[in-house]
Parts: sequence; structure tokens; C-alpha cells
Amino acid sequence: MGVSAIYAQNSLSGKITDTDNNPLLGVEIYSEQLHKGTVTNEDGSYTLQNIPNGKVAINFTFLGFKSVSKEFTFNNENVSFDLSLEESIFKIDEVIISTPFNKLQSENVVKVERLSARAIQKTGATTLSEGITNIAGVSQVSTGTSIGKPVIRGLSGNRVLVYTQGIRLENQQFGGEHGLGINDAGIEGIEVIKGPASLLYGSDALGGVLYIQPEKFAPENKTKLNFNQRFFSNTLGTNTSIGLKSSVHNWQFLARGTYAQHSDYKTPNYRVTNTRFNERDLKLGIGFHEKNFSSELRYNFNNSRLGLTEGIGEQTKETHLEVPYQDIDNHIISLHNHVFFKNSKLDIDLGYTINNRKEFEEHEEHVEGETEEEHEVHEEGEAALNMRLKTFSYNAKYHLPKFGKFEVLVGTQGLSQTNTNFGEELLIPNATMNDFGLFATTNFEWNENTSLQAGIRYDNRTITTERHEVVHEAEVHVFEAIDKSFNSFTASFGAKTKLFDVISTRLNIASGFRAPNLAELTSNGVHHGTNRFEEGNNNLVNEKNLQFDLSFDYNAEHFELFANGFYNKLNDYIYLSPTGEIEDEAPVFTYLQEDAKLYGGEFGFHLHPHPYDWLHLESSFETVIGKQNNGDYLPLIPANALKNTLRTEFSNDSWLPHGYAMVSLHSFFKQENVSQFETSTPAYNLVNVGLGGDIKVNKYTFTTSLSVNNLFDKKYINHLSRLKSENIFNPGRNIVLGLNITL
Repeated sequence: MGVSAIYAQNSLSGKITDTDNNPLLGVEIYSEQLHKGTVTNEDGSYTLQNIPNGKVAINFTFLGFKSVSKEFTFNNENVSFDLSLEESIFKIDEVIISTPFNKLQSENVVKVERLSARAIQKTGATTLSEGITNIAGVSQVSTGTSIGKPVIRGLSGNRVLVYTQGIRLENQQFGGEHGLGINDAGIEGIEVIKGPASLLYGSDALGGVLYIQPEKFAPENKTKLNFNQRFFSNTLGTNTSIGLKSSVHNWQFLARGTYAQHSDYKTPNYRVTNTRFNERDLKLGIGFHEKNFSSELRYNFNNSRLGLTEGIGEQTKETHLEVPYQDIDNHIISLHNHVFFKNSKLDIDLGYTINNRKEFEEHEEHVEGETEEEHEVHEEGEAALNMRLKTFSYNAKYHLPKFGKFEVLVGTQGLSQTNTNFGEELLIPNATMNDFGLFATTNFEWNENTSLQAGIRYDNRTITTERHEVVHEAEVHVFEAIDKSFNSFTASFGAKTKLFDVISTRLNIASGFRAPNLAELTSNGVHHGTNRFEEGNNNLVNEKNLQFDLSFDYNAEHFELFANGFYNKLNDYIYLSPTGEIEDEAPVFTYLQEDAKLYGGEFGFHLHPHPYDWLHLESSFETVIGKQNNGDYLPLIPANALKNTLRTEFSNDSWLPHGYAMVSLHSFFKQENVSQFETSTPAYNLVNVGLGGDIKVNKYTFTTSLSVNNLFDKKYINHLSRLKSENIFNPGRNIVLGLNITL
């Protein structure tokens, strides 16, 4: 392995081999900072051109080998770098981009879970929200198959922050009936921070962060056309996606269109009426690089039309939505700029999102003189609820020059947001919200095996709303105007060290906060998707928490073992409580605060017995308990789960590389630790199977997958299903066939 420099334009070139000096074809050479990369050819050689001056981190990854991340300094020159990769039995050690210093996971102080887009598709998940539940410690609150909200170690809603295209996703996520709103096509993978991440992300990252990585651009000087098709037997659904991307000199282009359509999902006994949905998604991207500058502009438009079931009705296979249903448009524009100096770097991220949420309901009465046909048009044409949320966000981070073993990052972050109502119904009032935060964090490499990381942050959030009077059934509901300001300091400290060369130990202590959302402060009416009248409480204060994480990872040549434990102390946890009153024929609930705690963890192993290189046995157990200090259990806490997977891998380079077959048993225990508004949920077991691989035909490669989820058509209800109160089962057997080809 060596580095030499020859005067020329900035480029990196060399040859990559294995430890026996055999050239490796298809090794990915990629820079997260530049959003660009290339791959090795048949003789293991590569060239990455048009690299800006300054310090740039380059990652070398290849399936079955240990990843390498190396920082190079460029100054109007060519750099030659040859590399010998070591074999790795278990998995690729990937660069984590959701944490401050973008290190390999093995070097990262905070343990972050990652799931690639290909791994998600192998699970046969219908939606992205369902796919991430395969990460230990992550669940979803679901309403049928179309609406899902991530749950991280028992916390969900506004307590989990979602990032997409490098900016925070704002789409009225306070509502239980509001889904994730992100299509799984055109993404590279998902990273999950399980714990408070307010230091880097501000309010709402109190419970954790879901960081969705966008699809990478094409390798340098390449053009690729991609087609992806999936079929779902349970919902009679299809998902079709076509993408084109090209990289030419300093420019990169990307475009992807996706259409998905599903009918009502089927349980072992019946179809659940009006759980049908359809989705249109468009993703565009442009990248540009010059001497000291790199920029990336991305745009995502998503239209989702989601049926809202009112119980088991007519059994059809229709895809045309019935009322009530949601029609949601989401526009996300992001601009990422990287300015490279000699020994430092400035990142400036700008984002603008427009979320337009409409909900259509059935009119109870005809307009006088209106025919049945006219009534149907009237009911389709006017949204009872129509909210538009506009958010401008910014994030500037300056990576100071390294001094000694210290890396330092300082930054500012904020947003400006407006909510406007156009419909006759109001869930939340017209409002304006502004965030502003300042932070600093440092990473210290004590020695080769030990790293320390610490940081501090200050945030301010202001919320102002308009006064509204809404007449409902001859009663007037008043949304009083508020003008609130919330402030918070947060801090974190972490340490990572290696014991006996095979045990990685991480200890992290972090504080987080969440300002009350508009629904909690201002609600005054019957909330959609619930059978209760909700009253806001404008006296609410910040939720704050302090979480302790301790993890151990044992890595031997043929055996992995992990244990992650946490204790999360929450101050002023916000929850709904009944008042005993009745309004609009619904029980009245108001928002109160109480201290609470959550504790638990994830534990498991991965066995790869020698000499059976094709066999893998993976097992994980996850548990979380959440209680208020008054002794009541917290709501929406997932049941304990034990997940076992037996997987075989086989490969024939001439016609079936990367083949696999697997069978898994997911055992969910009885959940009896329930809040006062919940009932217990019985235990159940689900068996899933999968088969797939790459099929080579001439010079083309077809990636195929066949999944069967809930193989034995088990009748069950997940504890986090919002249809549980109506005793509606979760989906039965679902056969998913996938085909992916890149030209």
C-alpha cells in the first residue's frame, strides 16, 4: 500500500487486490463528501477524477471484504493509491453519515444501525416504514399496510426525527394517522440512531433519528438505466420504478419515477375495506464539482392517496378509493454545498418542503336539489381538511483544521415554518414556527483503540398562532392565539474502546429535548382517526431526557455477539388524559405532563460456522419497558420480540452470483404492560421465507427476489396496530416477487 504524487489535475488512481494479490472487479470507491465515485475494472484498476483541493475522505468497499476509509489531501495533483483488501466473513463495515464525523461504523463512538435498500427489498416489505422494522429496536405504529410511523425503543411521533435528502422531513408528523410519506424507491439505505440526537439535529430528535440516504449518482463517466418491478399477492399490488443516471466530467444527473397501487389488504378471514392506496413518486438530482467546491441539488415529489378504513365492509378488490381518504402532496428540495479549504471544510445545507394534506369525508346530508350523482362529485371535489405546511431549513457546519488528535465541528441550524388552513375543518390553527440552534462537538483519538466524543448545543423555538372560531353542530370551538418561546441546552459524551482486540465497548450519555407541537398546544376538536375530543394545553413545557447507552460487540472470525442496553429518563413527558367530560358526542381528553422512564435493550448473535461458509444463523432479542413515575405504563410500547433467521449464501459467478435462501421465525411475546387506554395483546409467531440472487444473461444482470411473509397465514394483531381497538387482524400471507435490472 503506497501513496505518491505527480503534478496534474486532482485525481486518485491505483489498483485494488485481495491479500493473495488477485485483482478485484467491482470494488466501489466513493466519497460521501463529493457524492461521487467509481468502481474497479477487470484488472482491479480505478481512476476517480475531478476531485477538489483540500482534505477528502475516500471509502473503499466490496462485499465479503473489510472496508477501508482514508483521508487524502489534494492540491492540484494526481495521487496514486494501491490497496490490498482483507476478507471479512460477516458484513461490510460502512461509513456512517448521520453522525458528525462520517467514520466507519467500527470507528464510530455512537453505535448506528444501517439497512441497505437491497436488504429492505429482500424482506418483501410493502412500504419503507414496514421495512425498517427488521432493525433490532425499531418498530412501527401502523394503520393497515399504507400508514406507518417509526418507533425507536418505545418512542414515536414527534419524538423521532426523520431526515431525507440530508434535511429534516416536515409533513405534519404529529398525527397518528399521518404516515412516513417516503417511497422506498430511489434510496440507498437507512441509518438509525437509537437515542437522543438533539446535539446534531435539535428538537424532535429526543427519541432518535431515522436518516434516509438518497440513491447515489452513477460512477464516474458511466450511464445507467434501471428498472424495478415488484408484485404483492396480499394487496394485489404492484410497484414499478424506472431510473436513469449519468456522470460526465464535473456533472452528474439522476431521475427516477415510481408508481405503486394496492387494493384492500387481506387477513386470513377477510379484506379490510378501504385500506387501498396508491402512490406517485418522482426524484431528480444534479451534482456539480469544481476545484474547491462540490454541490448537489435534489428534488422529490410524492403524491400519496390513502384510504382510511371504517371497519369491515364490502369485500372487493377495487383500487378506486372510497371516502374517507387522504390526498397528500409532498415537495422536498435540498441543496448541499461543500467548500474545501486547505485543511478545513464548510458544509452548507438548504432545504425547502411543501406538504399539502387533504382529507375527504362523506357528507352526511345532500345539498337541497342535489342529485345522487352531483352529491358524489361534491363529496370528491371538496376537502374537509386542507392544510399546507411550508418549511425552509438551513444547516451550516464548519470542520476546523485538525490539531493533534482532535477533530472539531461547529455549526448553526434552524428552520422557518408556516401552517395555513384552507378547509372548513381545523386540526391545528394557522401558525408560524422558527427554530435556531448553535452547536459544537469534538472527536479525540486517544489511541488506536480508544476514541472520545463530546459536544454541547443551544436551541430556541418560537411558535405563534392565529385565533380561530370554528362552528360545529351549532357549537363554537375557539382556537386561542398563542405566542410561545422554548429554549434548551443539550450535551453528549461518548467513549469507544477495544478490549482484548475482539470486544468493542461503547458508552454514551446524551441529553435531548422536544418542544410541544401545535396539536398538543392548541387542539380543540374531535381528532381524525380517534374517537375522542382533544383539548390542547398551552402551559406545556419542553420534554427533556437523559439516556445512558452501553454496548458490547464481540467479533471473532466465525462468531459475532452483541449486547446493547439503555436507560432513558424523561422529564415532563406529554400524554393524553381523560377529563370525564363529553363534547360533540366524544369523550374529552387533554394533554398533561409527567416524568417517565424507558429501559431495555437488544441482544443477539451471528454464527458463521467453519468450514460451512454458506451458512449463517442470526438471532436477536429486543425488549423495552416504559413507565410514568405515577406507575402507569406508557402507550404504544412494542412487545418483546425474538427473531431467528437461518440464511444460506451461494454463488456461481457464471450465471447466479450473490444467491441466497433464508427462513426466519419472528416470535412476539404477550404484551401486558399497557397504558390505561390499551388492552393486552396475545403472543404470536410468524414464519417468513425468501429466495433470490443475480441471474446473468449475456452481459445483463437480473436481480431477483421471492419473499413469502406470514407463510402459514397466521391470524394476529400487532400491539402497535391502530386497528387493534376494532379487533381487525394484521395482513395474512403475502407473496412478493421482485425483479431489478440495470443496463
